[in-house]
Amino acid sequence: MLDRARDAATHSRHMDDSAPDSLIPYDEIVQEALRAVVGRVLGSVAENGGTLPGEHHFYITFKTQAPGVDIPKRLIERFPDEMTIVLQNRFWDLTVDDSRFSVGLSFNQVPSKLVIPYSAVTGFHDPAVNFELRFQAQEGPEDGPGGHDPAENDGPNATPIEDGSNVVAVDFKRKK
Repeated sequence: MLDRARDAATHSRHMDDSAPDSLIPYDEIVQEALRAVVGRVLGSVAENGGTLPGEHHFYITFKTQAPGVDIPKRLIERFPDEMTIVLQNRFWDLTVDDSRFSVGLSFNQVPSKLVIPYSAVTGFHDPAVNFELRFQAQEGPEDGPGGHDPAENDGPNATPIEDGSNVVAVDFKRKK
């Protein structure tokens, strides 16, 4: 199914600009389905007692001021738009439901609880298998995915490799 979604996303980005506007919100449907992938992956980790299998670890980028995001004020002040967290070695209390997840992370040795709705997620990357999903922010300017600051939660300071393999970029633009 993911391959079909990826093919659909790629196909719709490469379609001729003269294609008529759709009355069906395909872009929103595909983004919602791909965000559900993030929930399923995190849900399987939570069901496994919060233990990541093998070398898997996740970089999750999200909009810090999106509706439903609940993070400490000091983090919003430091990251007023977007931040990236890493779920690898030092995280706890991962809870997942149909619309959001929460997790405990340490920032400069200060434990913090973060609640992040999937609608706020703009990127998900598992460097162990070079799998990446990118999403448009559901609110805000129509920019494509851009770079982000390195993850700030405590842990190894690994930088994800972005060579393009297994990357699904959902970047639909609506004609006005």
